[in-house]
Amino acid sequence: MAHVVVIGAGQAGSSVVAKLRNDGFDGDITLIGEEPVLPYQRPPLSKKYLLGEMELERLYLRPQTFYDDNNITLRLGQVVVAVDSDAKTVVVGGDKLSYDHLVFATGSSPRRLPESVGGELNGVYVVRDLADVDAMASEFEGERHVLVIGGGYIGLEAAAVAASKGLRVSVVEMADRILQRVACKETSDFFRDLHQKNGVEIIEGVGLETLIGDERVTQAKLSDGRVLDVDFVVAGIGIMPSTLIAEMAGVATDNGIATDAFGSTNVDGIWAAGDCASFPYKGERIRLESVPNAIDQAEIVAQNIMGGEKEYIAMPWFWSDQYDVKLQIAGLNTGFDDVITRRGDGAVSFWYFKGDRLLAVDAMNDPRGYMIGKRIIEAGKTIDKTAVADPAANLRAFM
Repeated sequence: MAHVVVIGAGQAGSSVVAKLRNDGFDGDITLIGEEPVLPYQRPPLSKKYLLGEMELERLYLRPQTFYDDNNITLRLGQVVVAVDSDAKTVVVGGDKLSYDHLVFATGSSPRRLPESVGGELNGVYVVRDLADVDAMASEFEGERHVLVIGGGYIGLEAAAVAASKGLRVSVVEMADRILQRVACKETSDFFRDLHQKNGVEIIEGVGLETLIGDERVTQAKLSDGRVLDVDFVVAGIGIMPSTLIAEMAGVATDNGIATDAFGSTNVDGIWAAGDCASFPYKGERIRLESVPNAIDQAEIVAQNIMGGEKEYIAMPWFWSDQYDVKLQIAGLNTGFDDVITRRGDGAVSFWYFKGDRLLAVDAMNDPRGYMIGKRIIEAGKTIDKTAVADPAANLRAFM
């Protein structure tokens, strides 16, 4: 009887095993995770969970009974220490498991501040997993000062939570503007204004020189010479695909674990899905850090393990919640040369074009604009720029 072993019990790993069983796979399944808890959803960690608006049980993707009823072996709180791709074995928890198919769903890990700038001090946190958020939760009380390093979406979401709980918040971004790596100037301007209206200090074009403190951080010296008194620090400076164990198994990497369009790696019987995996997309190789990608790619891998020959065709979309604003993003804005703004009824959206071709949409409290833009992009069509800019224009005509 075939045995599928999945390393990584996050969104992608949980989706692989669920899809296998739902599609009738009757072999053995083992799901291995380093964290000692059931697979859970991560996006609410830096939002509702940190705000205290969501209980732990509501984070779980599926209850324990799902795994029991579907005969899925969970090995939680355990670390894979070796993979022998020739013998097709995995060593975990002191046991050697044989596999027929192995799926890496190892996700990603946060970039941490180096020890040389005080990253090892107490009171310095990252936002990635449940343990990270639980560790910092008690800090978000009273009139304290938090320094958020990094003006990407993770950093801004943490800043929004802190400001909502009444803390004094400073965000330091080394680039010229927040969200510079992922969004147009218009989106950056929107969220800078939003945070400033909520009392957040946004410091752009300035880096961190060092954190100061004996055992716990008490101050932060910035590259412009300023010294800030701080009570704690949240670093949101990006993530890296977790590829180490895959590399030890001889799997090729290229901005993550390199897969083909079917989710297969260069090693027979080994697959990858989720944040850790890169794949071909429109003549390039990309890696998407999103829940939809983790689910869709994982389900394609599960189907192909069962003999399907289905290519993964990515339909990128993302979201972020900050204060009372829901940002929804459709498409990838890489290579845009024009941005068209659409406003109406308290909503605003920014439409990215390359020439006359629509690439992506950033929609703030504009679910209608987001959905229309998403469908146009997924259909490989485009839309007239003049219509986008006209709030009275019926965009559905372009769907």
